[in-house]
Amino acid sequence: MKAISVKQPGGPEQLQIVEHDKPIPKDGEVLIKVKAAAVNRTDIVTRQGKSGYMTNPILGVEVAGIVEQAGTGASIAVGTPVMGLVNGGGYAEYAVMPAERAMVIPENLTFEEAAAIPEVFLTAYQTLFWIGQLRAGETVLIHAGGSGVGTAAIQLAKQIGHANVITTAGSNEKLDFCRSVGADVCINYKEQNFDEEVMNATNNKGVDLILDFIGASYWKKNLSCIKVDGRWVLIGILGGAEIEKVNLMDLMAKRIQLTGTLLTPRSDEYKAAVTSELASKTMELFSNNKLRPVVDHVFPLDQVQQAHEHMEDNKNIGKIILRVN
Repeated sequence: MKAISVKQPGGPEQLQIVEHDKPIPKDGEVLIKVKAAAVNRTDIVTRQGKSGYMTNPILGVEVAGIVEQAGTGASIAVGTPVMGLVNGGGYAEYAVMPAERAMVIPENLTFEEAAAIPEVFLTAYQTLFWIGQLRAGETVLIHAGGSGVGTAAIQLAKQIGHANVITTAGSNEKLDFCRSVGADVCINYKEQNFDEEVMNATNNKGVDLILDFIGASYWKKNLSCIKVDGRWVLIGILGGAEIEKVNLMDLMAKRIQLTGTLLTPRSDEYKAAVTSELASKTMELFSNNKLRPVVDHVFPLDQVQQAHEHMEDNKNIGKIILRVN
């Protein structure tokens, strides 16, 4: 089968199409004939050689396709269209997936749309509800609102969380889109001080929850616009990982709960549990278009280098998809 591997750690030019043996499903796994795979930040980090938890030589952590073979104990029928997380190997014509992580694709979605769901909606769901404990009527600040996780989080916070949503993005085009999927207050971080705008929007109370993809460069502003007893979940470090002269008393004074998380290196059991809950809460909403996957651009598999460049340019609104078939 055709698959994408990395020659050596580095830039997009290190991605190459190779011939690879078709994987064989083990007990509890299914073999997927991949129709579409999605590009994620974790793929960029792995390609650069900065990730120590990916062992599969083929990139890609989420796919959509058709079950071609089921291992012993896998209860999904051959021929079923499914989407879900894989332990690497997604950028290929075939991939294996633990059956517990396979979600049946709603009939109204294409394979490209389905591939845009698993990683971002699972990340957004566990961040908002399992870790962030978002409750109805609360206010959440979602940074990088135009990203894949950002657009998913906005929708989930409104449709399931019944929350007030404030979001940041770097262009008016992205902010207009955020508004179209449910954001209540949209802030252009390049033109406005987001912490001041947040305080204005909340009558100087601040937000109950922050979903932070940025990290170091937003540290002070996040501190200034989070409520006392607020929850702050760190899920990215696009703005840097190291902060100088941190005063821990700032966290203590506001009784802030700061939690860091990553989804990809979590256990199979954790991913299966959050997949099960997400599916039970959202599949009907996807079926009736109250939730929708956001696809920015679809590249054929042999243009994977351009797909990675597109993500690194930070111009996408929603997901970047590889069409595999």
